[in-house]
Amino acid sequence: MDWTGCELVEVIAGKVSGRPLVKGTRIPADVIVENFEAGSPVEEIEENYPSLSLATIYSLLNYAQARQMRRIA
Repeated sequence: MDWTGCELVEVIAGKVSGRPLVKGTRIPADVIVENFEAGSPVEEIEENYPSLSLATIYSLLNYAQARQMRRIA
């Protein structure tokens, strides 16, 4: 997924192989979406990634959903 334009995501060369990460963490943004799509409830994702707030998780999921909708249309 293209995370360009998402203010919550950063790419830093050499950090986790340059993957898009949630800002200030080493958590790949795609992992959050993949967990949700695999059926993990948001509350479980928050438990697994305690450095992320529910608001951040929801914002990432909303951004990903909006990007998917644009790609479909």
